Amino acid sequence: MEPMRRVSILLYGVAAAAGLLPLGAADLNGVRSVYILQMPRGMDQYLANRLTNLHVFQIVTDPKRADAMLTDHVGATFEDQLETLLPSPEPVKKVDLPPEKPKTAGPGPMMPIDTETKLPTVHSTFGASKGTLFLVDPKTHQVLWSVYEPAKGSDSKEMDRTANDIVIRLKKDMNTPKK
Repeated sequence: MEPMRRVSILLYGVAAAAGLLPLGAADLNGVRSVYILQMPRGMDQYLANRLTNLHVFQIVTDPKRADAMLTDHVGATFEDQLETLLPSPEPVKKVDLPPEKPKTAGPGPMMPIDTETKLPTVHSTFGASKGTLFLVDPKTHQVLWSVYEPAKGSDSKEMDRTANDIVIRLKKDMNTPKK
């Protein structure tokens, strides 16, 4: 596990040096309210408790009121969740549809399958990087801050300790002057 952590730190450093990632915490100063997405083992609840008790951010239950979102994953799954929570406004297009032809059952006992029904995307945390958290700007989809702090156990005291360590690190990073 240690080599993987070293590689991610190296890649993060290279990306920051190339100007692909923001250095410092200037972007964090504009964040006042945070919406926390659901996380495994109730980590979202422990984080909400610690963020509120240490007066770091105001936790909101309406994603439309959030300046940032705290999540344990980024990528296509996160983008789908963000689109579900904050749908982008699309102009309503009126389309004239041709009259429908009556559907007839095919041979045998099977009924026709409705191929136009779209099921919601299944969100899975399988293969997610456990212990990594991201603070994301919902408007720009930019990662403002991230941390890797895996819990050493799943009991409530350990989860609370991990949440406390994460919030203390966030608070420290917010107070660090930009270079």
